[in-house]
Amino acid sequence: MDGHGMGSAAPARAAGAQPLPPLLLLVVVVVVLLRAGDCQLQTPCRIQKCTTDFVSLTSQLNAALDGFDLEFCKALRAYSACTYRNSKVCRGNLVYHSAVLGISDLMSQRNCSKDGPTSSTSPEVTHDPCNYSGHTGASEHPGGEKTTPTYLFCGLFGDPHLRTFKDHFQTCKVEGAWPLIDNNYLSVQVTNVPVVPGSSATATNKITIIFKSYQDCTDQKVYQAVTDDLPAAFVDGTTGGGDGNTKSLQIVDKVSGKYIEMHARYIGTMVYIRQLGRYLTLAIRMPQELAMAYEESQDLQLCVNGCPSSERIDDSGHLPLPVRGQLLPQVGTAHPRSVYTLESATTKCNEKMLVKDIYFYSCVFDLLTTGDANFTAAAHSALQDVEALHPRKERWHIFPSSRGGAVGKGSQFFVSLGLVCLILVVFL
Repeated sequence: MDGHGMGSAAPARAAGAQPLPPLLLLVVVVVVLLRAGDCQLQTPCRIQKCTTDFVSLTSQLNAALDGFDLEFCKALRAYSACTYRNSKVCRGNLVYHSAVLGISDLMSQRNCSKDGPTSSTSPEVTHDPCNYSGHTGASEHPGGEKTTPTYLFCGLFGDPHLRTFKDHFQTCKVEGAWPLIDNNYLSVQVTNVPVVPGSSATATNKITIIFKSYQDCTDQKVYQAVTDDLPAAFVDGTTGGGDGNTKSLQIVDKVSGKYIEMHARYIGTMVYIRQLGRYLTLAIRMPQELAMAYEESQDLQLCVNGCPSSERIDDSGHLPLPVRGQLLPQVGTAHPRSVYTLESATTKCNEKMLVKDIYFYSCVFDLLTTGDANFTAAAHSALQDVEALHPRKERWHIFPSSRGGAVGKGSQFFVSLGLVCLILVVFL
């Protein structure tokens, strides 16, 4: 485009006079920009944003200091790149063409090359690719409104008791190695062994976790814990993944040899592993969109789909333990001797857990099954992990009933439901 006729908006240069100082030029450009407000309202041209970014980048520069020209040229190239990106939508915009001419004039004055590094602009639109909460694709709607990601919780503890991503509570045999999680970002496998002879109940003595490589955030990292060996490092000896002072993946040693946490910022995931007595517990929180990112062949995941029906010890969430003072059929062909009676097991579990939810009854079940008081601590710690990681407080407690577990509702609900059904039977 011919610059003639546009000179009134471009920086003026008198014969033999020194060029206008850069900051004075900026004032001229901004004044013209403000006077062209009507044009801005009628077009999606973002030249005002380009100019604001340039002013922000150069306002702190001092011409008397070394490196001024270098930084000023970087800011100019960023300004130029911004105008180029807006060239189509700003066609015919007076402010836009004035800015283009002004940039060209300043680049000539400062001997700035068109090619070279540019300043980083608009820090508010940048994001850390290794911080899941900053993933724009996952946290913004098309209109630009940010939303909080949906998180899921899964836990495994005791003999073993499983809480799935769907908040279903199950007690399973699952002897041997079983996958808890196996998606495109993370794999978690547990190995369970029989607790006592004559019982189908098992407990976890080995946990293997694989954090799969992800962009530049982390290489593949493998973690393994076994009974009496709960390391605060991956198998390669490192304690984290990623570069820089802020690790995108990090192991935190909370209680040496007894309790570690894994913080995977790049996938928004937290993992807690504890050893209580001879066995391990695990709790994990993960974004739903990542937890559900797996192939059809990866559908055997206990956290996602629960235990196979052939591996279930409970009956639709109902544990085979004393209810209303009567013992239900015991686990296995011959229930082992326990030092606990129903009364003493209930008293023991009530020391740490006052709410008689499924965690309380899991504690009683485990004491009657094994006689090992460490399972009391396991159930209590599992509930603490729920309170720390589960995103929805109203779902922390699950209450047992003969009709299966229900999330966030007490036994009174089922009593009322039974009365309603009885009335319907009588009067229909």
